[in-house]
Amino acid sequence: MTDDAPAADWPAAAGDREADNRSWLTPGVGGVGAASFFSDAGHEVTTSVLPSFLTSTLGGSAATLGVIEGVSDALSGVMKLIGGPLANDPATRGRIASGGYLGTAIATGAIGAATTVWQAGALRAFAWVSRGLRSPARDSLLATLAPRSAFGRAFGLERAGDNLGAVAGPLLASVLVAWVGIRWTMYLAAIPGLFAAGAIIVTVREARRRPAPASTGPARRRFEFAALRRAGMGRALVPVAAFELGNIATTLLILRATDLLTDNGRSVTAATSLAVLLYAGHNLVAAAAALLGGRWLDRAGPRVVFTTAAALYAVAYAGFAAPVHAPLLLLAVFALAGAGIGLAETAESAMVARMLPDHLRGSGFGVLGGIQAGGDLLASAVVGILYVAVSPAAAFGYAAAWMLLTLVVLPFTTPRTGDTQGEGS
Repeated sequence: MTDDAPAADWPAAAGDREADNRSWLTPGVGGVGAASFFSDAGHEVTTSVLPSFLTSTLGGSAATLGVIEGVSDALSGVMKLIGGPLANDPATRGRIASGGYLGTAIATGAIGAATTVWQAGALRAFAWVSRGLRSPARDSLLATLAPRSAFGRAFGLERAGDNLGAVAGPLLASVLVAWVGIRWTMYLAAIPGLFAAGAIIVTVREARRRPAPASTGPARRRFEFAALRRAGMGRALVPVAAFELGNIATTLLILRATDLLTDNGRSVTAATSLAVLLYAGHNLVAAAAALLGGRWLDRAGPRVVFTTAAALYAVAYAGFAAPVHAPLLLLAVFALAGAGIGLAETAESAMVARMLPDHLRGSGFGVLGGIQAGGDLLASAVVGILYVAVSPAAAFGYAAAWMLLTLVVLPFTTPRTGDTQGEGS
């Protein structure tokens, strides 16, 4: 994690703070936020009903569901790595982003037509492949459209849209299932995804009208590891990797809350319902933290925001490790975790955008996405094993230890001289 960056690759307006503050929220930047909201709402509808669809409608098992979700998540991470170099080229990133959002929408809705488990699994995997492929292109487009002094606000808006979609999706699913049933809910999940594809087209059209960013070299559709290392990405990603190795899946947070609430005398059904509501609160806090953290980042730089995120997560995991049964206390712990992820994701994306010139950003976002996916997978697997084999306290203590390690390594991997660049030079 670093606040150092090369000279701004935004046209002349990048030096004009007042103009940047007025103009950063363009239709294209707003289109990215809208695309993240609608797309996440659409696939969260499917995620909410997929377990019942696979097990009750198609006759699959819980193990099959786990395999499908695990393979899909892995493919998404791999496609972020593959899509990174492709997004280096401004001429292709718009098509990749548009095609990725459209592919996610169509495949998500088509799951409703599946008559066998393997068909549903293949469509889910294709949707996640499209989702992974589009991510570096979308983030590169956003960095092209936003002035450097507003990267925090721009990426905060994108993350806020994603988290709000994660709130709206399950709520929409609950209404649709009661109204039209599971299979038609799957079909209708494509509609928000199509809205997302339309929103990203607005972004692509604005990007095409903008003058090409100043570049220090040609855009190449392959990883430029030497160039990324020279830009400081290697050092910057050390604390990011440590953070992601402690960043576990939110389903484990829901599981822990359900267990704690059940131990307090509630039925499993009541405890699960309350835990899901707590998770919705987590996402609302994450959205607010992304928006507020983005503004803070533009003033202070990514390092202080990322440091705060790791500290919040360490405290949150300590709370999950403790035998906390009171719903209000659990809500506070979920809120700490939500604030942590809202700040961290915004800081990570803004850091890559600030550090790299336009022709390397696709590769940078691809590497970041690969680290996020791989770290989260390893973290969730280890914590899940510890949860069952040792104890929940040991599991969340392990995750908290990675957050503390992140705080330890940050001062040694972050040059202090770049902090003033948070002012938006």
